[in-house]
Amino acid sequence: MGFARAEQPAKAAPIERSGVLILVRSSLLALDHANKTGVYTVLRDLGSPQFQTNTAARLSEIFAGQRRDKFDLSAVAAIDPQLTSPPQIDANGMLRLVGFFPAGPQQLNFDLAFAPVDGQWRLFGISAGLGQSTTPAKKPPPKPRSVPKKQEAE
Repeated sequence: MGFARAEQPAKAAPIERSGVLILVRSSLLALDHANKTGVYTVLRDLGSPQFQTNTAARLSEIFAGQRRDKFDLSAVAAIDPQLTSPPQIDANGMLRLVGFFPAGPQQLNFDLAFAPVDGQWRLFGISAGLGQSTTPAKKPPPKPRSVPKKQEAE
């Protein structure tokens, strides 16, 4: 789901790393469970009142491609996300968490927005997909040198 750009600059969000981890992981795992089961009511019900205007059927349509491609988000439970910018509160009062989970040549990119509801951050918008890795690839260790073998004629 896309997010409108705010005209006013965002400000730093007063949220600890543990809070970021909980919000990112719980949101993406809820999406993963919804994609695997085809049941989007829990994902919808965890969201803010604005997010809940989406019906479960509408969310199923939005994420049909991920379901068809058997998009697996379960690794978010074990890998730490990398934020591409610090947690921010946008001009509309939404908490924005944008980043990725590094995973080899491709990475899971995410863009999440949360609305303040009764003292809690509740999902307002979610976008997740695979993209090219922006983290430098680790060089493989050098191969051990071996004694050259006799060359055979072909």
